[in-house]
Amino acid sequence: MDLLVKAAAIGVSGAVIAILLKKNTPEISALVSVSAAVAILILTLDKFLDISGFISELVETAGLTSAVVSPVVKTVGIGLITRLSSDICKEAGQATASTVVETAGSIAAVTVVLPLMKTVFRMISSLI
Repeated sequence: MDLLVKAAAIGVSGAVIAILLKKNTPEISALVSVSAAVAILILTLDKFLDISGFISELVETAGLTSAVVSPVVKTVGIGLITRLSSDICKEAGQATASTVVETAGSIAAVTVVLPLMKTVFRMISSLI
């Protein structure tokens, strides 16, 4: 909860400052938005480590292989990076770049999960 309050405070403060600067200096406004996003990401880094530790423990306990879990974790990471990058492009007024980033993120996610999909397909094929 403490993390959420801090992230919200940074986000709202950054947004208000960016709005105030947008008319006169749109470049600095965009930098303020990106800086707020980076500050929030830095604030959440230790939580990523907690999540990573939990996933490792889950893999160990359930006896899963990294071939099963790794694509899922990578796909979540790709989704987060894609969303953040796309929003930054939109904030800068670059809708086309935003769309291309989203498309590239989708392709990257499918590419990462493709080996897992092939394995599942082989398993289903062997059952039929």
